[in-house]
Amino acid sequence: MKRCFGNKIKIDGWRRLRFLSAALVLMAMASVPLAKADSVEVKPFLAFGADLTASQKDTVLSQMGISRDELVDYETIEVTNKEEHEYLDEYLDKSVIGTRALSSVKIEEADAGSGISVEIHNITFCTEEMYTNALATAGIGDASVVVAAPFEISGTAALVGAMKAYGTMTGDVIDSDSADAATNELVVTGELGESLGKDKAAQMVALLKSKVVGENLSSEEDILNAVDEAADELDIQLTDEQRQKLKSLMDKINDLDLDVDKLKDQAQGIYDKLKDLDINLDEAKGFFEKIADFFSQLWDKITSLF
Repeated sequence: MKRCFGNKIKIDGWRRLRFLSAALVLMAMASVPLAKADSVEVKPFLAFGADLTASQKDTVLSQMGISRDELVDYETIEVTNKEEHEYLDEYLDKSVIGTRALSSVKIEEADAGSGISVEIHNITFCTEEMYTNALATAGIGDASVVVAAPFEISGTAALVGAMKAYGTMTGDVIDSDSADAATNELVVTGELGESLGKDKAAQMVALLKSKVVGENLSSEEDILNAVDEAADELDIQLTDEQRQKLKSLMDKINDLDLDVDKLKDQAQGIYDKLKDLDINLDEAKGFFEKIADFFSQLWDKITSLF
């Protein structure tokens, strides 16, 4: 009996030891944060124009601050001229789009809530704010974007590269309706910029988008009233054709399945940024006007002596 009792104690001891070991393992596992799928580092993407020569690609990389050796840190894709025409032919003359894909884009995910930041090099038709507006409409969230070309070009086709690269990078492929609305927005804003100035045009579209999306406007009358209100706030005159183009653009944006709050905040941020720029320019203009008035008055006094 003693021998059996002793064996039982021995067995119970092993069970306790095994239980204790398992508990310690579980505690250790609990103390170590588990890797999540969304914490896996995503490589930034480069979308090159397919028709770049080797030297032109070097120029583009230099503008983006990337050396040839650092290319291994990026996923790379190409955008063809055919793809550019697929997106842009409805809105731009084929001669404007051209026959070569040259504009290139670097895009990488940014911290949650940071929004979209854009930097441009050798882009003449599109401003940073115009890209930011259009990319938000496409459904792109937090991202850092650099658009570059080997020499001065319009840059409209770069939007195609940005959308393609973002979709490949994140796995969230941008649907055709969102891509179409974003392309439409970029072109409409650019056309407005020819008569209003690029910054004022981008500000107009951002303010209008904030109104329409934020107030959930959908009827033709409400949207056209918002167009007129935005124009009045910015002290600009629009033609009937421009009003209708803006109204049609807002119809497309209303039909998209987007994060309304994020889109509104992005649009409001662009508007505020450009508004601050306007104020600074007005202040600078006033300062130089005062200097000019001073010298004018001084000259009048000098000439009056003679």
